[in-house]
Amino acid sequence: MADDLVIGGETKEERYRCLLPQMRALLEGETDLVAGLANAAAALASTFKWWWTGFYIVKGGQLVLGPFQGPVACSRIAMGKGVCGTAWAENMTLVVPDVEKFPGHIACSSLSKSEIVVPIRDARGAVVAVLDVDSERLGCFDATDAERLEEVAACLGRLFD
Repeated sequence: MADDLVIGGETKEERYRCLLPQMRALLEGETDLVAGLANAAAALASTFKWWWTGFYIVKGGQLVLGPFQGPVACSRIAMGKGVCGTAWAENMTLVVPDVEKFPGHIACSSLSKSEIVVPIRDARGAVVAVLDVDSERLGCFDATDAERLEEVAACLGRLFD
């Protein structure tokens, strides 16, 4: 079960408990969108060693690649397309245990096996970006990831205000 995953002697929940205060401190007083998102991507990637961790920002009616950690990625995603575009369109977190079973999945890399996408909302509640995380393992993400990454997204939302 993904919830019981132990990385470097710590459970997933323990890693999130350490990460969230660090994330809040990194973002405290930060007003630059790129700087905030870049540090968030780096903190998440270094904590969990996921295959790809990054952001897509809503621009001109599409999602445009923002700061990330990992291999090259798709540059633009239309609303409702793939996991990212669907999470944006539906304004909800999507946990996909097997990307091959997600209708319309956009395969930026054949190595990606599971994915979680979390909307980032501004003060009005509008989706302004998404946090996208991919793993090389099937079933990597679960309710713990959804809950904790939604906390991260809430911290990041103020960068868009």
